[in-house]
Amino acid sequence: MGIAAEIADDWHAALAALTWQVEAGADEVITDVPINRYDLAAEPPRSASRPATPPAAMTAGDPVAAAQAAATAAATLEDLRLAMTAFDYCELKKGARNTVFADGNPKARVLILGEAPGAEEDREGRPFVGRAGQLLDKMFAAIGLSRTSPDSEAALYITNVLPWRPPGNRDPEPAEIAMLLPFVERHIALVDPQVIVVVGNTPLFALTGSKGILRARGTWGHALGKPLLPMTHPAYLLRNPSAKREAWADLLSLQARLRS
Repeated sequence: MGIAAEIADDWHAALAALTWQVEAGADEVITDVPINRYDLAAEPPRSASRPATPPAAMTAGDPVAAAQAAATAAATLEDLRLAMTAFDYCELKKGARNTVFADGNPKARVLILGEAPGAEEDREGRPFVGRAGQLLDKMFAAIGLSRTSPDSEAALYITNVLPWRPPGNRDPEPAEIAMLLPFVERHIALVDPQVIVVVGNTPLFALTGSKGILRARGTWGHALGKPLLPMTHPAYLLRNPSAKREAWADLLSLQARLRS
């Protein structure tokens, strides 16, 4: 018998033996030393070159968590302004000219919280500088309050829920409000006013979770541990001059609260 024939016979014999073992249930290779499966770790060891995959929130980025961390780290108003300017999770920032932070005296007893910048506010970088802002200044001047006053007793501090203008002045979306709310809460904590005045539905919803500014206006409540007065937005008053009488009643209510 030639060498080729012997090799062929060995190959067929080996194949037949392997086939018999598979049919008998021996379908995996074993070692010379028995393995105790109960001694194995619950999870296979991870390769040193491939670290464990972090949770999805850490991988994709959690905007609210990032805002909370940045806001909490801000020890001063300037720290907070820089943190908001550096915050890149909100798409509104990409279409805005400026980050509209605040205006007025940070030692004021009254903090006014608005909705978001408009076109003129976006250009100038200050809140409430358009027609609605001019009316707001006149309204509060009527009870002796001004954003330019150096006297904390007669001063105002003004900011918004959103520091960037929504396109077309649309209403802020709930996700945008939730994303920026940690900055709003920290802003109020750092200023520490005696009274918060919310003008319009967006700040009312941001601080209380409820809407309906026309029902809520003039009724005192609480938010963040402080007295809160809802008022209609000056832009609404420009469109509905007859509502100015109710706004005047709200201002007198604020004045009485401050005096007491």
